[in-house]
Amino acid sequence: MNKHVVIIGAGVAGVNAATKLVDNNFDGKITIIDMGKDPYLRPYEEVMTGYLGAGGWSDGKLTYSTQIGGQLSKYVGDEKAMELMKQVVDNFTRFHPHPEQIILSSPDKEPEFIKPYFGLRLFPVWHIGTDYLHEIGKSWYDYLVSKGVNFRWEEKITDIDFIEREVYTKDYTMPYDTLIFGVGKSGIDFTSEIMKKYDLPTEEKPAQVGVRFEAPQKHFQKLIDVAYDFKLYRKDDKVSLRSFCTNNNAAYVAVEETYGDHSYNGHAKKDESFRNDMTNFGILMEIKGIDKPFKWARELVGKVQENSTGLFYSPTREPSTTSEGIDVSATKIDNLDIVKDAFQGYYSYIEDFINDMKKVFPTLKDDWGIYVPEVKYLAPEPLVNYKDLSLTKYPNVHFVGDALSARGISVSGAHGTLVAEQILEDQKEWNDFLEHVDKPGPWSEEDDKIHTIGGLTNDKEGSFMKFINKNK
Repeated sequence: MNKHVVIIGAGVAGVNAATKLVDNNFDGKITIIDMGKDPYLRPYEEVMTGYLGAGGWSDGKLTYSTQIGGQLSKYVGDEKAMELMKQVVDNFTRFHPHPEQIILSSPDKEPEFIKPYFGLRLFPVWHIGTDYLHEIGKSWYDYLVSKGVNFRWEEKITDIDFIEREVYTKDYTMPYDTLIFGVGKSGIDFTSEIMKKYDLPTEEKPAQVGVRFEAPQKHFQKLIDVAYDFKLYRKDDKVSLRSFCTNNNAAYVAVEETYGDHSYNGHAKKDESFRNDMTNFGILMEIKGIDKPFKWARELVGKVQENSTGLFYSPTREPSTTSEGIDVSATKIDNLDIVKDAFQGYYSYIEDFINDMKKVFPTLKDDWGIYVPEVKYLAPEPLVNYKDLSLTKYPNVHFVGDALSARGISVSGAHGTLVAEQILEDQKEWNDFLEHVDKPGPWSEEDDKIHTIGGLTNDKEGSFMKFINKNK
C-alpha cells in the first residue's frame, strides 16, 4: 500500500505529482527531498536546483504539443498526453497572481519565406511570464505545505536501496513505499549511477549540444509576428538542428552551472521596464551515432571554458547584460578556432544554420552573437511500464522528468501527474477491497476455512494474494 510516497526532486514533475495526490485526498504521507532551496530562500539567479526546478523557475513558456519534449505520446497516446499537459498548464494558471495575463499563442500556417531554408514547427504555447514564476512558486509551495506535504531542503540523496525501499542522505535513512524519481539536470550523474548499480535496461539518448544565439529583435520581427516562440529546424541522417526556447521583447541570456562548468540558456521578462528589444534562442544539434554521448558532451563543454566560464563570439557585438544589469559571464573570443576544435567538425552545421538565417532575415548580416555552449544533458532513458512510468524491475519506483529524458515544463509535469493518477487508482482499489472484506463469500463454510489467510477470505484462484503482494 502507498502509505509513504517519497519524491526525489522538487521540480515540475515532483510538484505536479504531489499536487495531483493532495487534490484528490491521498491518505498517505508525501515527502519531497531536494538539494536546492524553497521558493522564499531561492535566489533568482540560482536556476538549477530548488522549488520548480530549472524550467519552472527561469522559463515562462509551456509548450502544448506532442511534437516535442520527449516520449509522452509513446507512453499514453496523443489524446491522454494532451490531457496531462493541460493539467500542468492549469496548475500554473491556478497559482498565478494575475492569470488573466497568461497568453496562448497558436500559429497555424508556415510562412512561405521560411520554407526554402528551414522547417518551422507550429504549435500552441502558453506564455506564463517569467516575472511571475517566483510568485507562482511561493503560492504553490504554500498550498502543498498546507496540505501536509513534507519538504526537506538542501539535502542530497547519496544512495537508494530499491530492495529495502530506502533512500539515504549523509544524515539519515528514509523508508518509502513508493518512490518518484524526479532528479533534474543537476543530478544526471547520480541518475546514471543508479541505473548502473541496478543494471537497468536503458536506451541511450543522442548528444544535444549547441550555442545560445542573440540578436536585436527587429531582424526576426516578421517571423515573431507569426510565431512568438518560433522553432526552426532541419535534419539529415546523422544531425538534426533546431532553434530552441526563443525569447523576445525583454530577452536575456542566462548562465547555467552544471558539474562546475558554465553553459547558457535564456529567459524573457514580462514587465515592460525590462524591455531591451532583443531576441535569443538556442541552436541545438542532436547528434546520433556518438559513442557514450553523455561523456562526449561533458568533455566538449569542458573544452569551451576559459577563465572559469563559457565563451562569447560576435563579428560586431559585445556580450549583453543580465536582467539585473550585470554583464553575462562569458570570455569574449576573436575567432571560433577553439569552438570548432571542441565540436570536432560538428560546428559546421551551426555555421550553415546561421548563414541561412542571414538569407531568410536579410537585415541580420553580422549583427549577432553566440554564447558557447548550450547543452542538454540527457541520461540514458530507462525501460519503464507505459501505464505508470515504473521500472520494469521495480514496480514501486517511477522515473519522471529529466530522469526519463523529458524536455520541457509541460512534459515533465505530465510525467508526475500520470504517476500520481496511478497511485490514486491503486489507493481506490485498496479502499474498495477493504470496504468489502467482511462480506460473506459465495462458497461453503468448509471452503471458507480452507481458503482463509490471516483472517481474510481468499478466493480459490488466489487473486487475493496477488493483490496483496502488489500493494506490499
